[in-house]
Amino acid sequence: MAKYKLKTHKGAQKRIGVTGSGRLTKRKGHQSHLRRRKPKDVKRLYSDEQPLSAADTRRVRRLLPYGP
Repeated sequence: MAKYKLKTHKGAQKRIGVTGSGRLTKRKGHQSHLRRRKPKDVKRLYSDEQPLSAADTRRVRRLLPYGP
C-alpha cells in the first residue's frame, strides 16, 4: 500500500537556502523597494544571508518536507 506524498511549498523552496552544516538561511526583505533613499550601511546589510530563527525553522521544515 502506497503512502501519500507531501507537496513542497514552492514559495518557501525558492526563498530558503541551506548551509553546509544543515542550517537554514534566508535573505532580508525590502531589498529593492525605495533603495535610493536608504543609507549605504543599510543596503550593505541586505547582501548577507540571515540564519532562520528556531521557531521559523520548525515551520519551514514542515513546508519543505524533502529539504530545501
